[in-house]
Amino acid sequence: MKGIKFYLYARKSTEDEERQVMSIEAQLSELEQFAKREHIKITERFIENKSAKTPGRSQFNKMVEKIHTSKEPIGILTWHPDRLARNSVDGGQIIYLIDINKIAALRFPTFWFEPTPQGLFMLQVAFGQSKYYSDNLSENVKRGMRQKLRRGEWLNLAPVGYVNNPKTRNIEPDPVKAKTIQAIYKEFAAGNHSLESARHRLSFYGLVSRSGKVLGKAAVQRILTNPVYTGRIVHKGETYQGNFEPLIGNELFEAVQEQLKQRSRPRKSRYRHDFPFTGLFTCGECGGAITAQYGKGNGGIYVYYRCSKKHGKCYQPYLRDELMIKQIQGLLQKVALPDGWASVAFTQLEQWEDEEQAKHRSFAQTLETNLSITQSKIDNLVNGFVDGLIDKDIYLKKKDELIRKKIELEHRQSRFGQKAKLWVEPMRDWLETTHKAGKFALSDDYHETKQMMEKIGTNRQVKDKEVGVDFQQPFDILLKYKALQYDFSEYLEEKRKGRTSNKPERPVLSGW
Repeated sequence: MKGIKFYLYARKSTEDEERQVMSIEAQLSELEQFAKREHIKITERFIENKSAKTPGRSQFNKMVEKIHTSKEPIGILTWHPDRLARNSVDGGQIIYLIDINKIAALRFPTFWFEPTPQGLFMLQVAFGQSKYYSDNLSENVKRGMRQKLRRGEWLNLAPVGYVNNPKTRNIEPDPVKAKTIQAIYKEFAAGNHSLESARHRLSFYGLVSRSGKVLGKAAVQRILTNPVYTGRIVHKGETYQGNFEPLIGNELFEAVQEQLKQRSRPRKSRYRHDFPFTGLFTCGECGGAITAQYGKGNGGIYVYYRCSKKHGKCYQPYLRDELMIKQIQGLLQKVALPDGWASVAFTQLEQWEDEEQAKHRSFAQTLETNLSITQSKIDNLVNGFVDGLIDKDIYLKKKDELIRKKIELEHRQSRFGQKAKLWVEPMRDWLETTHKAGKFALSDDYHETKQMMEKIGTNRQVKDKEVGVDFQQPFDILLKYKALQYDFSEYLEEKRKGRTSNKPERPVLSGW
């Protein structure tokens, strides 16, 4: 080895498969001591932290280039052949440089090599083993990840709002941050935030970056678009059901996505005018969106709503905002719960809810009793067969019947145990909405009024300065009720004057 210049090469991958390999510092220390014992002259050192699974290492390529351009043979000192190559391209380069006498020697503290046919063969075997180890380990890791996904386990570091549980090797809600995530989703879905205000809201809740700064918009958007909070895992475009507690429901998540979609539309101006009813209506003539603008008239500046004419020419006239507001309030009055009915309705609803709960408790108790009786029959049947009191054919037939019955009961019990939404909850939501409709008909909070109109009506149009809407079910039921209420008033008036007519049927609460 006298007179041969050696390049020292040390490599440590930062990837999982090489965690057990000693650190760069340990390799350098061992190689320096080995060089001193063997009287090896090290002229240059190449050190890098990168996997050798694929070609493209900068320091390795630099070393190979220097060996190619060197006028004298070079030796390489490294810990093991797998430090030089774990892929066929890099391994082939080393073999070729030995063949053309550009590499005069390879020295390893843990591996023997001589530049002979036998030595080259053993070196190729070592490179092949390194590649096989890398490929096989990669497949094992992928197989393990697929298995975790099938079990619904989170693969990586827990997202914001969750913490890693080393015992279950899964994630669970963070006691504090989970509530913050739930709060920001609800507020954003209600239209209370932009990404800019949401990041400051999260900071107010105490959710900041690792450096203690306010989260960036991109980080907030990742939080608001991450389906993990609904209990879903999306890995390489494929969705899996997570085996952990979700923080929000799918409806709330989709509502936030819709808000993000609306806010992502490009705007010409950075500053927005306060036109609360833009985007609520379409033109009844051409189908274009209804927009708003300021205009002068009668010595003042007023707000006018008009067709955006995005679909071509449109001859619909402008509509003053106070006239639109008056018509919208009139529409809300049509589906508003009549005065005096709110307290009666909610009282009746609570009574119905108590009755439903009682029915469900009774049904659950009946299922439990039937399961207990069926299991007892199975036990008695087995005991009778063991004691020789029951013929085998009868035993097998009866046991099959009882097992089928037990499975059916357990299936019904599991379905019953799921927290399905009762009809009471939609009814409560309808009552609360119609009760609020009356308040918004008299309110000057036009943004809330807009949200109410979006909830109760479809096909919202403006034509010939008239606002129209198709009320969704079941909000349209109050239109029928109020019409009957008006007829009933006429009947009472006619009766007071001594006239006769057929009495109209008036609906009652239990018939809604």
